[in-house]
Formats: sequence, C-alpha cells, structure tokens
Amino acid sequence: MSLELRQQVKLTQKLVMTQQLRQAIKLLQLNRLELTNALQEEMAQNPMLEEVVGIQESVSNPDALSAEEVQVSAESAATSQVAGDDPKNVAEVDWEDYSNNFDSDFSFAKEAPPADAPSQFDFISAAPGLLSFLEWQLSHIKLDKTDQDLAIFILGSLNGYGFFEASIEDVCEYAGCSHEEAEGMLRLVQSLDPPGVAARDLRESLMLQLERKGMEEDLAYMLVDEHLEELQTHNFTKIAANIDYTAREVRNAFAVITSLTPYPGNEYSNEQTNYVVPDVYLYKLDGEFIIQLNNDGLPRLQISTEYQDLIKDKDKMGAASKGYLTEQKRHAQNFINSVHYRQNSIYKVMRSLLKFQHDFFEKGPGYLKPLVLNDVAQDIGLHESTVSRITSNKYVHTPQGLYELKYFFSSAVSTTGGNLVASEAIRNRIRQIIQQEDSEKPLSDNALSELLKKEGVKVARRTVAKYRDQLKILPVKHRRKSR
Repeated sequence: MSLELRQQVKLTQKLVMTQQLRQAIKLLQLNRLELTNALQEEMAQNPMLEEVVGIQESVSNPDALSAEEVQVSAESAATSQVAGDDPKNVAEVDWEDYSNNFDSDFSFAKEAPPADAPSQFDFISAAPGLLSFLEWQLSHIKLDKTDQDLAIFILGSLNGYGFFEASIEDVCEYAGCSHEEAEGMLRLVQSLDPPGVAARDLRESLMLQLERKGMEEDLAYMLVDEHLEELQTHNFTKIAANIDYTAREVRNAFAVITSLTPYPGNEYSNEQTNYVVPDVYLYKLDGEFIIQLNNDGLPRLQISTEYQDLIKDKDKMGAASKGYLTEQKRHAQNFINSVHYRQNSIYKVMRSLLKFQHDFFEKGPGYLKPLVLNDVAQDIGLHESTVSRITSNKYVHTPQGLYELKYFFSSAVSTTGGNLVASEAIRNRIRQIIQQEDSEKPLSDNALSELLKKEGVKVARRTVAKYRDQLKILPVKHRRKSR
C-alpha cells in the first residue's frame, strides 16, 4: 500500500453556523436587561448603528432645515418649556427650596418652602443602612478613643441580618483589651436600636428583644432560652407537660415570640430590589386577548444616514475606509434583523401559548393544561431548542399575574376519567387544600392523596410529598397547632 496525495470530490450535508445565525441565537436567550446592554455595546462598537431619536419640532418641513437650524430650534423649544418665548426671562433657581432645614429654628427666609419642593433626602446617593444608623446612635454617646474603636470594630463585624459574626476573643485581640471590656462594649452596642442587634444567634436576638420589653421573668423568655428548637414542631401540649405549664399558656407565649423580629437588620437593609420587567403584555379588551411586546427602554436602532452618504461619495472616502464602512453596514443590518427576529419569535411563542393555555388566562392557575416545548415548536414552525431559548428568562404580564414563559410548560398527570391534568395545577390544588385545612388537625400526605383521588386526580402519596416540598410547605407534624 503506497501513500500519496490526490484530490477527490466528496458530497456531504452539514449544518454551518454562520455569524448571523450565531448572533440571532445569542440574542434569543438574553433576558431584557442583557438585551439592553447588548444593544448599547453594539452601538458603541459599530459606527453604522445609531439610535432613533425623534425631535418634535413646530416646522412644516424639518428636512429643509440645516443641522445648525435644527440645533437652534431644539434649544429654543427646550428653553420655551422653562421660561416662555424669551430665553432672557428664564427664572432663577430658588435655592431656598433646597436648603438644609434640619434645625426648625433656622431658615434662609421668612417664608417656608412650598410643600411640593424637593427634599434634601431626594439627593442622597445611597439610602442609609444599618451601619449608618448604629454609627449615628454612637455619635450621641460619649466614648473615649479606645471604646470608640471597640464599638466600630463590633459594628464592622455585623452581617446583613444584624448578627455579630466575630467572637469576644477577636475583639480582645484587635483592641488588646480584657474579656470584660469587650463584653461590656458588646452589651452597649446591643442596647442600641433596633432591639436584638449585635446578637450572636437567633436565640440571643429574641432574648434581647424580650429583655427590652422587660419580660426576663416571663414564660416566653424561658421558652426561647430552653425550648426554641421544640417550638418549631408546634406541639404545645408536649412542651407544656415538660415545663409544668398549660398548653394555652405556652400558646400565648408563643404568640408573643412570633411578634418579635428574628433578623433585626433586615428592616434597615439598603439593598435595592430588582423588579422583573415583562417582555410581553397580555391584555383582555372587549372579551379578546391582545398581545403587546414591551419595547419600553429598548433603544430603536437604525443605520446611520450620515455614514451611508459618505459611502456613496467617492471623492471623500478612500477604498479602505469605504470597505470598512460597507462591512460595518452589513453587520449593522444583520444585527437589526436579529433583534427583529427575537421580538417576532417571542410574539409567536406567546400567541401559541395563548392558544394552548386559553383557559388559564381566562380562569386561573387551576386550569393550566399539560404542555411541552415540542407542542409549541410544531405550532409555530420553530425548533424545540429555539423555543426553549425564547422562553428562558422571559416574562409575561397577564390578567392572572406575572409569569415566566417556562411556567406554562408542565408535565401531565392522568385522571381517573382518562383526562390529563398539568402537574402545576395539582400543586396549586394542594396549596389551596392546605390553606383551608384545620390547623389543629392538618392533613397528611396520604389524606391529601385521597382527597385528590375523590376529585378525579390519582396521585401517589410520595408524589404529593414531592409537590408539597416544592411548594415549601411543612410536613403535617410541623403544621399542627394544638390548643
């Protein structure tokens, strides 16, 4: 057998991922925030892309204006909104409205600022948190430099819940103080607001709050100190038998404990809450459902007309520059097409979901039907993996609430009549039954299975237990509340 090089023709079939296809797939799986960032980054990188900005002008033919006239017209319109026709009549800012009036006896003027004037708190860059609140309280206590350093070290050792994560030994090692001095300073910090702050665990936090209420000798204090773990079972009769109290007294003490704040630092958290912005809205108008994509906040892209004119002008552009702009124009057009493809695909998927889950949108979660990705994929003519990318991290605002598009896909459970019920509908029914049960005689998983069977849904006990765990509902022994 001899080795040699030779040419041959071979015919094969394979899928080639073009750059445009890769880009379209990438945009499909982005959530709304990531899409906004992607649009901004693409505009910064590609000079041929620009955002459509509409300037409302009171002229009949805006195309006839030059760039300088457009700028002057826009500035005049903006000025007229502030001070009328003459820019010289612009009113001066009344800085009295922004004055720092913490001291009620001090004022920059005789008249008080109007009620709708901006507050000085509107200009704070970050909301004050727990640490700032505690430092403000310490500033009103006369402490020497050593004690102040000790207090600041303790405050810096608090976590987001307001608990003290370090140890007394750490405080002594940091400040070179005695054990008694460190304990004393910790007790001082624990005397600040909110009650229970600087506790070392949940038990100490609750005990500090009861001490602040003067309840050191009450039953609630003893239960927290000695029987906190047993209270989680809600078996008040057993607890009462062990401590020689009646079940009613234990129950009343437990009510006092539940009124306390287990994590005092949560109330002073300055972390911003990230709210979910829906990608699509579903409205019901005149008995019909209307699908509307949410394009608010997304920049509208277009190809720059200025650069297109430069490409057409052969005298001002060299061959290299013209080739670069032509390539960037092609990328810009592909990117705009990919964005349109993403939005149209979301619309098609939502229209298909409305077709399959019409009863859900009309009546609620109890009417959710079994649905798989392949059903929607065949209905709209897309691949199943494409539908999976579209429905991931995308949300829809419906008359029933805000849901992720993935929520509407659920496995099927057969009923005694041969019909299929979505597993999510069964979970919702289990939640409803437990909410209506007698707290003194809660239903076991087996009892829940029997109730569902009477309603025509045959679900095994272990399946009920699995659904209950997914709903984060405690077992029957932890839900029981005795008198």
